[in-house]
Amino acid sequence: MELFDNLALGFTVAFSLNNLFYAFIGCLMGTMIGVLPGLGPLATISMLLPFTFGLDPTAALIMLAGIYYGAAYGGSTTAILVNLPGETSSVVTVIDGYKMSQRGRAGVAIATAAIGSFFAGCVGTLILAAFASPLAGVALRFGPTEYFSLMALGLIGSVSLSAGSVPKSLGMIVVGVILGTVGTDLNSGVQRFTFGSQYLWEGIEFIVIAVGVFAVGEILTSLTRAEVSETYTDASKMGQLMPSRSDFKRMTPSILRGTGIGTLMGVLPGAGQTLASFFAYSLEKKVSRHRDELGRGAIEGVAAPEAANNAAAQTNFIPTLTLGVPGSATMALMLGAMIMHNIQPGPSVIARNPDLFWGLIASMWIGNVILVLLNLPLVGLWVKLLKIPYRFLFPAILVFCCIAVYSVRFSSFDLYLTAGFALFGYAAVKLDLPAAPLILGVVLGQLMEESFKRAMILSRGDATTFFREPISLSFLLIAALLLILACLPKIRKSRDKVLVED
Repeated sequence: MELFDNLALGFTVAFSLNNLFYAFIGCLMGTMIGVLPGLGPLATISMLLPFTFGLDPTAALIMLAGIYYGAAYGGSTTAILVNLPGETSSVVTVIDGYKMSQRGRAGVAIATAAIGSFFAGCVGTLILAAFASPLAGVALRFGPTEYFSLMALGLIGSVSLSAGSVPKSLGMIVVGVILGTVGTDLNSGVQRFTFGSQYLWEGIEFIVIAVGVFAVGEILTSLTRAEVSETYTDASKMGQLMPSRSDFKRMTPSILRGTGIGTLMGVLPGAGQTLASFFAYSLEKKVSRHRDELGRGAIEGVAAPEAANNAAAQTNFIPTLTLGVPGSATMALMLGAMIMHNIQPGPSVIARNPDLFWGLIASMWIGNVILVLLNLPLVGLWVKLLKIPYRFLFPAILVFCCIAVYSVRFSSFDLYLTAGFALFGYAAVKLDLPAAPLILGVVLGQLMEESFKRAMILSRGDATTFFREPISLSFLLIAALLLILACLPKIRKSRDKVLVED
């Protein structure tokens, strides 16, 4: 009964006109961002974080969350219609979705993606609501020792379960941790990595790093790519919109399997939507009754990955909200948004801010309904957004980024820092350095340092305290095991094969 009481509180908060408005804005912008290639929720949330300062924390997080899972919806539209995924999690949808479009079944493919996304999103939100409180209750028993080890596990897990070089990912985490320590140490008053500049005494703003690396850096990277094709599919020629009875019969098992995989992968640090969609598609190739048709326009090839990436988008919030440990770079930005609004992330957020926590969860159900209403009737409008030339789009985004950064501290030095991090982000792409671990290092590094200091004070400088506490030792052993497995050549090749499978 407590769960229903909490959900009743959440829907009361979410159904306020103010929060409904920001849920709609978040879903609308998320869909637009998902449709436009070259952008993503990471860059968009980075740009919009400064503009949430004047908002109520609940409204701000509802809008940012809407952008996040809204992008998962929008990315499938262009993947199906023009063979151009708006989001990396929609890459696998291209394989069968575009083939269905070529066969005159674009409408059915888009409806399948929407139905699968809606079902998986609702299930993922239900899982979040059911398990968040019990998990937070367990986490409340953690001390600084356990929190340090848990965050170490989160960082290592994000490296071991993601694609790319493990040493490079670890190196980027170290860089992120170092950036998070820039400024004056609050305990000792010692200045660290300031190089004598008074502008760095208060540290580097989280917004500066996020906007520079992910927003402006993404613009620089996209400008070096080929111009996006202006060919698009006429929405009036999509054919039948609603799937037939036989289509429903074929898609239902795939949606269920994809939802299960996405729910699990969303909880794991570093796994996220992209890996969930690839795993769901790989599973369909092994267990589907129509696996021989996959790759040639099978409806299962759209239903399973779309269900998986939307379920993962919802359950990604579980470790972030209950433990204060983000499982992805986007979740790290959400965690940063909570910190900026003076909300201490972690298990205590449920007890201290029940309106925010349950209002955010309830808004996800509302957001799923909004996204279905936005995606199906307005398909033609979303695809026509691809006709906006990048020479107009990117300068506007760049100006928007500069205004966002300057509005935080009204410091021109922050603009120079943003330009520097933009070049760093561009260089990281060219050198094949993963940027996501950097932002995880920045956010978790500060929290890890605080937990480490508290643990050392309580243990009177005895570092073995991290190995003497059973829970802490378990987290560290799991982290070490994940790191060892990720470094094994056979495991690494299998992991990369899944992520590049075509």
